[in-house]
Amino acid sequence: MEFLCYSRCTTCQKARKWLDENGVAYNERPIKEENPTVEELKAWHQKSGLPLKKFFNTSGMLYKEMKLKDKLPTMTDEEQYELLATDGMLVKRPLLIGEDFVLTGFKEADWTECCKR
Repeated sequence: MEFLCYSRCTTCQKARKWLDENGVAYNERPIKEENPTVEELKAWHQKSGLPLKKFFNTSGMLYKEMKLKDKLPTMTDEEQYELLATDGMLVKRPLLIGEDFVLTGFKEADWTECCKR
């Protein structure tokens, strides 16, 4: 599994602790330094079954500074992928990517369901 996180994010820290305590093997990737690519985002979005908006860090400062709440509804999916790929801080974190699932954010029940299969 691939675990994308931001080291100073408390939710990411909780998620890492949960992974370690539950013996889940993962490769950690710093989202700020190793931004997801457009291709990765498209693949993860398709695999997740989630609306594309769920991949945006809507509580982040950059999201708010860019006024994306107002801009996203008028943007195409392609424009949104391109935007997400410009800065890892725009991407919802943590991200956990497995063979047949993609989880955005840390909801322990969802992580338990996907990681205990």
